[in-house]
Amino acid sequence: MLSEWHQQLQRITHLSSNALAIYFGLIIFFVVAFCHQRQLKSNYAIWAVILLAVGVELFNARHDILDKGYWRIGQSLQHIINVLLLPLTLWFMARYRVWKG
Repeated sequence: MLSEWHQQLQRITHLSSNALAIYFGLIIFFVVAFCHQRQLKSNYAIWAVILLAVGVELFNARHDILDKGYWRIGQSLQHIINVLLLPLTLWFMARYRVWKG
């Protein structure tokens, strides 16, 4: 059911799986950062993205093991990096005050 929902979302948005992962990470980061007081410097926001990325990949690993008989570790690491790349970049930039003039 979840994979059908993912494929339907890809058809609607015309985005690749990697692009959806990147936007998914950004959306989670911005939602948690908005709710937290420190906003982009929020440790809660970056940890929410990390935990969600790892959790989703563990769920996908279970699916791979049951269907294919093995876990595609390389592909799982690529998805985790895709989800974390932009939120982690924004978090570091806010944390170390790159935008301060």
